[in-house]
This record gives sequence, C-alpha cells and structure tokens, in this order.
Amino acid sequence: MRLFRSSDVIGIAADTLRFALEASRETHPNEYMGFLRGEDARDLGLDRDGTVVTDVLVIPGTKSNPVSATVQTSMVPNDFSAVGSIHSHPNGVLRPSDADLATFGQGHVHVIVGAPYEPDDWRAFDNDGTPTQLPVLDVDLPDPGDFFDFTEEDLL
Repeated sequence: MRLFRSSDVIGIAADTLRFALEASRETHPNEYMGFLRGEDARDLGLDRDGTVVTDVLVIPGTKSNPVSATVQTSMVPNDFSAVGSIHSHPNGVLRPSDADLATFGQGHVHVIVGAPYEPDDWRAFDNDGTPTQLPVLDVDLPDPGDFFDFTEEDLL
C-alpha cells in the first residue's frame, strides 16, 4: 500500500492556500508543518484529470521552533489522499534547506511558505527540490461536516 496518490497534482485550492498562510502567520516565529491532501479534480467540478490539494493535515504532537518542525511519524495516518507536505520558513527564505530535501522523498509536491505570509509568499517543489508550478484554483471545497459522514460498512 502506498501512502501518497499516484495521479498528477494539478493545483491547490485557493482556500487551502489561504488556510496554510494564516496558520503559518499564527505559528510565527516558529515553523508550521503539515501534510497536503487532495481530491480528484472531477469531484471538484473541474473537467480534467488529476488531483487538487484541498486540505492541510496537521499531525498531533508536532513540535516546532524558529528553525525546524518535527512530526511524530507514528502519528501520521495511512492516508491515500496524501499528496505531499507543507511547512513555513519564518525567515522568509522560499527555497528548501538540506533538511527539507531529506524529507521530500514522499509525495508529489512540497510547499514552503515564508514570512510575512502574504498571498505570493510561497513556492512549490518536487521531490528533488526543483521548483514546480502549482496553480491556485478557485474551486468549491467539500463541506468539512462530511468528514464524519460514514458508516461502519464504509470501514470494511
């Protein structure tokens, strides 16, 4: 079983990016970190194949300071909608550090947001740390109230 989706990531929902920028601003001067989750583009009303980043999953027990954030890997769920990672650089540098590159091995896209956390203060990278395009898409996100809308049958 793979943790990360195999379809191409075609963009990030505008609301998801706004959330990440605000969360990074609230966490400043410490780093913010989370995992990116996605939905099928067609399920969001787009007429194309691929995955759109729709959520940021924050892992309980994540520890952060002004120069790093550490996730307890035992708390990371086996999540088939995971597409990559996101974290902030409080110093505003929008390129991956050596430590970042060491964690970029899983997923398709890794986003770094930097102070002062304005709409253009972010960049996306592939697993090798090469800058990549991640268009911001204006899509309607699923109602978060649907998150717990499942039955025991769905779990089997």
